[in-house]
Amino acid sequence: MRTRFRQYYRPGISSLGEMIVALVIGAMVLTAILTVYGRVNQAAEAILGRVEGPALATEVLQRLAEDLDRVQSGQQDVTIQIKNGLDHNFARAQLVIRRTMRNSKNEEKVFEEITWRAGYDYEGSSGLVIYRGHEGIDREDKLLDAKRETWEDSYPLVPLCRGVTYFRLEVPKGDELVDQWTEGALPPGVKATISFAQPHETVQGTWEVYEEEKTSRTIAVDKTRKIKFVMAAAGTDVNDPNAAAGEQTPEETDEKTPQKPGQPGLQKTSERGSRATDGRTPQRSNEPVPYKPVQPVPGKSGRTGR
Repeated sequence: MRTRFRQYYRPGISSLGEMIVALVIGAMVLTAILTVYGRVNQAAEAILGRVEGPALATEVLQRLAEDLDRVQSGQQDVTIQIKNGLDHNFARAQLVIRRTMRNSKNEEKVFEEITWRAGYDYEGSSGLVIYRGHEGIDREDKLLDAKRETWEDSYPLVPLCRGVTYFRLEVPKGDELVDQWTEGALPPGVKATISFAQPHETVQGTWEVYEEEKTSRTIAVDKTRKIKFVMAAAGTDVNDPNAAAGEQTPEETDEKTPQKPGQPGLQKTSERGSRATDGRTPQRSNEPVPYKPVQPVPGKSGRTGR
């Protein structure tokens, strides 16, 4: 009876071992497949990030430029405010374009207000989300805004894109860039910089992106304003940045200087005429020499024999 039990039990042990070995091999194969899939997925995301990253940044900057292009000269009721700061150690910026008007009671009303703001992404990956808002009496979309629900008015900011790691707005003022603009006058332009690249932590604890991975664009605020151009004088070296514009040459100064009555004018002489003559070198005259025909000699022909 014991012999029969051993003969029956031994095949069961061998089948259980085979099952364990098969499970281990299957787990190893599955782990290898998942590892290869993860690496391929990371490589694909890196390639797509390289390709779509600059394109997305260009689209965002183009949308910002379209809002700034609506500001024209002669509009005294338009103000632009720019602020920069940090949000969870990420560089972020805020832009507010406000256009006001007065009603029949001389009360100031907000005709249109466009807001660009970047904030930390609490729901997604570590980074920033860029929001854009449009408020005021003037509707941006005459067709869709009329059908907007009432509860949508409590959400003035609409997210444009996420995954932003750097967003900064600056105003060129002379040779410097200003990161704050709260003046009443309109800025001459706005330099917008954005990046979706992987950031690195600096010594101060903030997140920074390399310069070659940033996308920048300088946008003119008022393209219809009058710009004074200084024309360079003739003969000025255009490659010399230190050359004074409008500087006159000595010849032009002599020609434009009025002469007093009785004062001899300045005569321009050539190199030959400026040399001293000692009687041996005759001076040339500018008077034309009269033509005199040559009289033939009698008895001689014009041809000479050999």
